Amino acid sequence: MLMPHQIEELIVLVGAMDRQTLVRQFGDFRAGFPLDFTPEFLRSASLDRLRHIFLAVCLQCQQMPQVEEELDVLAPTAA
Repeated sequence: MLMPHQIEELIVLVGAMDRQTLVRQFGDFRAGFPLDFTPEFLRSASLDRLRHIFLAVCLQCQQMPQVEEELDVLAPTAA
């Protein structure tokens, strides 16, 4: 079960994901049910909608996504 601080972390993490990262996450995520979105849907759905769906999947499964390479998404960039 996800703890409240993990849920906060999950929301921030998913909110920072771009479309390419989300599409990869949908393909790699191990849910107890099929995540069989068509490529057309993944291309045409709004980014906010994809984030919402992925967050819901994570919460339903009560697990954090594997994000080793995406962790730099949250790091501030030097200007």
